[in-house]
Amino acid sequence: MSSSTSTNTPPPVTQPPTTPPTTTPPAPVIPVVTHVAIVVLENTNFADANNSANMPYLNSLLSRGALATSYFADGHPSIPNYFTMTVGLPETFNDAFSGTVSDDNVVRELGAAGKSWKVYAESLPSTGYLGGDVSPYVKHHNPFVYLSDVQQSSTLAQNIVNFSQFSSDLATNVLPNYSFIVPNILDDAHDCPAGGSNCNITTRLQQADTWLRNNIDPLVNNANFNQSGLLIITFDESENDITNVGGKVMTVLLGTHVKAGFTGSAATYDHRSLLDLSLKSLNVMTVPNRAAQAPEMTEFFQ
Repeated sequence: MSSSTSTNTPPPVTQPPTTPPTTTPPAPVIPVVTHVAIVVLENTNFADANNSANMPYLNSLLSRGALATSYFADGHPSIPNYFTMTVGLPETFNDAFSGTVSDDNVVRELGAAGKSWKVYAESLPSTGYLGGDVSPYVKHHNPFVYLSDVQQSSTLAQNIVNFSQFSSDLATNVLPNYSFIVPNILDDAHDCPAGGSNCNITTRLQQADTWLRNNIDPLVNNANFNQSGLLIITFDESENDITNVGGKVMTVLLGTHVKAGFTGSAATYDHRSLLDLSLKSLNVMTVPNRAAQAPEMTEFFQ
């Protein structure tokens, strides 16, 4: 009698299908650079500057840089916009304001982070000048002179210089980390090239564009700046638009990591965003006042 042994083979173990872990793409960030330069022109509607034959140089930069198509000023007249760019608050709506601003500001945060800065103001009477208008220089286009940090420090006041120093600082590679560039009222599209207001917008914009070509193009083509720099050209306010209070203005970004030829989305930005961008680009992460809640301009960078 024979016997057989039956072997029971267990069924194969089937592993459940694996699902790749869900990953969240990193949030867009503002790239850090060594130098930020801001140029502020005056009183121009977006449509008068963008794609305008009156500003061929500014528009020529768009093939290398980016255009914010939904960027708005924060008020009328000029002064609240300049303060928003540097303090994150409008502070006043009176161009004749003569007080002192003690709120947190760009100078304080740059200093705390060990970053250098200068204001290059065209037609400034003398280095460190904190006084009133000496035409064609006007005080209310230079928000730094109102800051308590500057008023109470003769050393910091020396960072406010005539624009004539800009070309030499650029040529000798001693530009500060942060440059705030203020053309005078004959060159920023505020007044006519010969003074006064008895000319049309065409004449004023052609003069401003020529000034940019003559004075800012050397920065645009500077090898050191292109290696690690960000240039922002904007207008303080529109001429007569009150959309979002200050009206839509043309704002151009150019430099390291900026998307060439990029046109911004429908997302809206304003001068608070400029303050946020100018500080974070220098790795200064404490942003003053309302600018800390501003929409970040990360979409313009790659």
